[in-house]
Amino acid sequence: MRIERLTNDAIALLKQLIEIPSFSSEEDKTALQIEKWFQNYELEYQRTQNNVWAINKYFDKDKPTLLLNSHHDTVKPNRGYTKDPFKALVEDGKLFGLGSNDAGGCLVSLLATFAYFYNQKDLKYNLVIVASAEEESSGQNGLNSMLSVIPKVDVAIVGEPTLMQLAIAEKGLVVFDAKVSGTPGHAAHPNNNNAIYNTIEVLKWFESYQFEKSSESLGDVKMTVTQINAGKQHNAIPAEVDLVIDVRVNDQYSNQEISDILQQESPCASIVPRSLRLNSSSIPVSHELVQSGISLGRKTYGSPTLSDQSVLSCPSLKLGPGDSTRSHTADEFIYLQEIEEGIDLYIKLLQQVIK
Repeated sequence: MRIERLTNDAIALLKQLIEIPSFSSEEDKTALQIEKWFQNYELEYQRTQNNVWAINKYFDKDKPTLLLNSHHDTVKPNRGYTKDPFKALVEDGKLFGLGSNDAGGCLVSLLATFAYFYNQKDLKYNLVIVASAEEESSGQNGLNSMLSVIPKVDVAIVGEPTLMQLAIAEKGLVVFDAKVSGTPGHAAHPNNNNAIYNTIEVLKWFESYQFEKSSESLGDVKMTVTQINAGKQHNAIPAEVDLVIDVRVNDQYSNQEISDILQQESPCASIVPRSLRLNSSSIPVSHELVQSGISLGRKTYGSPTLSDQSVLSCPSLKLGPGDSTRSHTADEFIYLQEIEEGIDLYIKLLQQVIK
């Protein structure tokens, strides 16, 4: 199959996807558009809720399976947009539009790559592709729901904007709800146990706390207090203060270990994780996927941002066209050349591994 045609069709598909609103859990219309793309290439596929997926034509259950994955949901556009977020506009080699960079460019590039290998015989790996939903919201009906549906996965490439560099590790995420307690009372009377004042020392603790284990690729665990809430009226001292703490976990800890440490050591009245399922992820530098990328001039690094890698239990590599710093920004865009180079590099990387 000609790479030039695949590239042109991938860009055309991305333009179509940009112009279809697809907020998390509302991706039914973009899923339909992706189905049409499979139909146009005469590729057998299935749809599970808003996830569209397929396996290569000569799938062999005795071979290991490589997952290609990216998502077609988006965040909502912010107020800084000066261009229509749902209008695919090309200016100076840039394709503007919501979801163009995160992660539409990656998705259509992986779809093109899958189509390139779909009909090829005697591959060393099976291929399965999932155009997944609900990545931006870490929803229950996204890639995590597909792992019991698709064939068992041995290794994965997750398409997110990395400038086509090799993100060999990714931080996990745990969000905690915490409480600082005190004695409620009238503001006019003395109170030596004001929950709001007690929070000052608690905030200092979170600001200065350091987890012992650092990671070569991901650095330190990063813990940040992101929300604080207390009180309902001006003349009443509240009984407690609510905090939200965002913890980005390196590959030296499981999310459960982070939770255990904070529950034992933090000076809060209570601290409870919302979920422990979004763990850190990684792939050994020695893995043939990584070595293939390095041979093509790609560099390795650790990613601080969360993706669908967090729900995978197998080794996974984050790799894709576009730049993560453009994600969720106003007037989001991706360079057309990035998509062209992305498809070319995906194919070259896989040729060295699965052929």
